[in-house]
Amino acid sequence: MVTNRQSRDVKGKRLSGAWPSNLSACGLAGLLALPIPGIGGDSSSDAEATHTVEGKEIPRDLSLGVWAEQPMLASPVGISVSDEGRVYVSRTVRRKSSDLDIRQHWDWKKADLSFQSVEEKRRFFKQTLSPDRSEQNKSWLKDRNGDGSHDWRDLTVESEKIYRIVDTDGDGKADKSTIFAQGFDSEVAGVAGGVLAHDDAVYVTCNPALWKLQDTDGDGRADERQALSYGYGVHIAFAGHNMSGPTVGPDGKIYWSIGDQGVNVVGPDGKRWKYPHQGAVMRCNPDGSDFEVFAHGLRNPQEIGFDKHGNLFSVDNDSDKPKDHERIVHITEGSDSGWRIHWQFGTTAFNPWMDEGLYKPAFKGQPAYITPAIEHYHNGPAGFAVDPGTALSDRWRGFFFASFFNGSASSSFVTGFRLKQDGATFAFDGERRVVDQIAATGLDFGPDGALYIDDWIGGWSPHEKGKVWRLDAPAGKGSKRRQAVKRLLATEFEQKSVERLRELLGHADQRVRMKSQFELVERGEG
Repeated sequence: MVTNRQSRDVKGKRLSGAWPSNLSACGLAGLLALPIPGIGGDSSSDAEATHTVEGKEIPRDLSLGVWAEQPMLASPVGISVSDEGRVYVSRTVRRKSSDLDIRQHWDWKKADLSFQSVEEKRRFFKQTLSPDRSEQNKSWLKDRNGDGSHDWRDLTVESEKIYRIVDTDGDGKADKSTIFAQGFDSEVAGVAGGVLAHDDAVYVTCNPALWKLQDTDGDGRADERQALSYGYGVHIAFAGHNMSGPTVGPDGKIYWSIGDQGVNVVGPDGKRWKYPHQGAVMRCNPDGSDFEVFAHGLRNPQEIGFDKHGNLFSVDNDSDKPKDHERIVHITEGSDSGWRIHWQFGTTAFNPWMDEGLYKPAFKGQPAYITPAIEHYHNGPAGFAVDPGTALSDRWRGFFFASFFNGSASSSFVTGFRLKQDGATFAFDGERRVVDQIAATGLDFGPDGALYIDDWIGGWSPHEKGKVWRLDAPAGKGSKRRQAVKRLLATEFEQKSVERLRELLGHADQRVRMKSQFELVERGEG
C-alpha cells in the first residue's frame, strides 16, 4: 500500500520517491494487493491477498457477483439504492448524439463560450440548426424524427431513461426491471448523470433541471414530475460535464454537482445564482426551497459524498493539460476551487489554472482565494461512495470508494482510499485497489451493506449493454449489525418514539443517524 503522493503513480508518471519493494515483482496490478497500514486485526498475508472473480481481481476478503444485466438495463450512468433495496439506474442515449460535444463542432466554440444562460444556447440551436439549414447539417445530424429535415427538432427525439430494478424473490439477483421515467428529451436536455432515491421521491440530475419524480399509485413508474431547479448546462462544452451525484446532506438538503457546462439559476426566492463558466455544487430542500450554490470553481466533479462528520468530498477531473491531474477535493461552503471553462481552450496567453498552480495541492505561494486540492489522483473519476459505518466489514471502515472510467474495462477500476485530518482540511491516508477490469460509472451502498456498482461494459458511445455488480464482504454479510441496519432502514421512522429516535442518533450507521435526526427535526424535537 502506498501512503503518500511521493510514492504514487499519477497518469503513468512516477513522482519522486521509491515504490514499495514488491511492486516490481507484481506489476501495476500488484497495487491491488498492497496492504493498508493501520487496519487493525489484519495479518500481512490477509491484507495482501487477492482473488479473481468473473475475470476481475478483488481483495480476498470481498466477494463479487452480477446482480442485474442487460436487457434489464443498458448504458448505465448513475445508481441509487433505496432504503427498501430497490435499485434506480439512469441510462444515457443522448450522450454525444443529441447532447452534443463542442469537440465535434469547433466552429461553434466562440459562440458557445459567450453563452450566459440555457436560453441563449437554445436560441443558438434553433438558429444554427434551423430547417432552412438542413442540407448543410445533414452530414452529421440524423433525421431522427423522419420529417425529411435535419434540424434542431432531431435533438428532441432521444430520451434519457431511469430504470427501477428489484429482486422480488430475495435470491440475491434482480428479476424485474421497469422504465421508471423517461421524457428527458428537449433540445437542451443533457445526460441523466445522477439519480437519488430519497423518502417517497426519486431525484434526477439531467440538464437543464433537477427533477423530482414520484410514483403515487405504486405501479413502479413515476406519474408526477417537477423541475425543482432550472438553468443548468449553459454551455455545450465537453460531453459528460453535466449534472451528477445527487445525495442527501447532514442538513437534510439535496446536494448535487455539475461540471463546467455552467449554472444560471433563479431560486424560488427570486435570487439569481450565476456561475455560467464553472462547475459547482448546489443544494436545496427536498421540495426545492432554500436553493443556493454551495461551492463553485470546480471543473467536472461527478458523484459527491459526505463523511461521518458532514465534510463533503469528491474527485474532480483534470483539464487535459500536461502536468495537470485529477484531484481529490474537499468541498467547503462558499469555496472557489479556481477553474473557469475558458482555460480549457487556451483562449488567453495566461492560464491561471496552470501558470499559478491552481490545480495543485496546497503549496507556499499558491493564490489564497481558492480551496486547494487534497491530493492528485487517478484518471477518469466517475462514481463515488462513502462507507456509511456498517457496510462490508470492519476492514473497510472510513473508506471512500471511487470508480475510474477510461473507456474500457481493461483501463478502468474501483479504488478505496482514506483521508486523515490535516489542520483545517485533510490529507491522503492510503488506498487499495478494490475491483480491477471494470468500466464502473456509479456507486452506491445498499441497505444490506453491499456496494452496488454500475458497469458500462466499454466504449464511449451509448449501447445496449450494462450490468450492476454487487460487491460484499462475506465476513460481514451475515452479521447481526448489518441485518439490524437493513431492517431499520426499511421501517417507518415516523412510527418510532422520540426516545427511540434519540437513541438512534448514536447508531454506528450514518444513514440511520440521519433518518433519526430528520424525523426529530420534523417533529420539532431537534
